[in-house]
Amino acid sequence: MMASMWLAAGSYALAAEKTFESGETQTPLLELFTSEGCSSCPPAEKWLSSFKSNPDLWTKTVPIAFHVDYWDHLGWRDRFAKPDFTQRQLRYAAAWGGDSVYTPGFAVNGREWRGWFGGGGGLRSSSEKIGKLGVTLSGDGKVAAIFVPTAASNPRLLKFEVALLGNDLESDVKRGENSGRKLRHDFVVLGIATTDMTKESDRWTASVQLPSSGDDKPGALAAWITENAIPIQATGGWLR
Repeated sequence: MMASMWLAAGSYALAAEKTFESGETQTPLLELFTSEGCSSCPPAEKWLSSFKSNPDLWTKTVPIAFHVDYWDHLGWRDRFAKPDFTQRQLRYAAAWGGDSVYTPGFAVNGREWRGWFGGGGGLRSSSEKIGKLGVTLSGDGKVAAIFVPTAASNPRLLKFEVALLGNDLESDVKRGENSGRKLRHDFVVLGIATTDMTKESDRWTASVQLPSSGDDKPGALAAWITENAIPIQATGGWLR
């Protein structure tokens, strides 16, 4: 079997090593919580898809979409939705002091962001110097991360998260609020892996196995580190 072929488990193997790296300035992680069962979500997803042609993609913004499952009861089961993604949004809402979740819902670096509802304004690049995050994806599916923080950031108890993203995905919705529509998705989180980072002198390191992407072929990878569950640096890029 060639290294570039799909594996039976749905994970992705590469013919050659790939590397992704952020600068020292913080790269915001833009998270969209969405559902195929929500009629208000397609416009938000269309806006997120526009980042594919944005020259600042991966360097000034890393966009990802988590499909939640709490609208599945409306008659249409979102094939990309996972309970863990709903729990992620619930944890954010609790941290914000909220008592409910909604779609479409955005978070920027773990904080609620409502700028999209006003036309997408207010999504600004960060000027904060955090440190460089370097990520290496090897042909056997291992992901290694090295984070070198700036002296001023002085982070503690970091975690590393990596997600496989699906692009140019389509669903013909037969029931629910979007019945009869063909929905198109980009930057969809197909699988995610998380691990603790280890402090080694002036840097933090981590290694984790690439998550499964299920039956969908991933087109991109997003990786970020969190401190106290808040993303502080991110990077990513296309896989092909």
